[in-house]
Amino acid sequence: MAELTTLEEKLAEVIGLAQAAQDATKKVEGLVEDDDVAGVLQRMREEAEETERRCTQLADERDGKKTAILDKARETKGEATEMMKTYLGDDADGLDGFEFLVMAEAGEVGHWAVLGKLNESAGEQQLGELVSWALPIQERHFSDAKECSLKLAGEEDPYEES
Repeated sequence: MAELTTLEEKLAEVIGLAQAAQDATKKVEGLVEDDDVAGVLQRMREEAEETERRCTQLADERDGKKTAILDKARETKGEATEMMKTYLGDDADGLDGFEFLVMAEAGEVGHWAVLGKLNESAGEQQLGELVSWALPIQERHFSDAKECSLKLAGEEDPYEES
């Protein structure tokens, strides 16, 4: 298998996180009853699908490295999925789901920022354009997940036993 550069590993990781985000938003959507909140999750999922598509297209153009990049992406998705399964057990509710998404989206923001920083030295135009497109979306996802978790927390009875 081809050896990946640090830049390619980070590209693989954001692909895997975009894949995991699609599963996470679907899981959390099943835990909420609020249509507005469900709409936020649907938009996040659609944007994660588009992010995966754009990243995979860029991976396609890396000579002889696509398979290795996608293998690393699958590994990252698997790790993120395991974290989700651990955090969102059988008794999880919508608030639990959004608390998980806050952590996951913060991780995605961090990964995109790192990829952008690495590309400052690499100077790959297409990658720079991808980061410029994706990073604001990930920052909005983090903000949306936090706002939804606060909305759901505000609807909770703080004295009710869980």
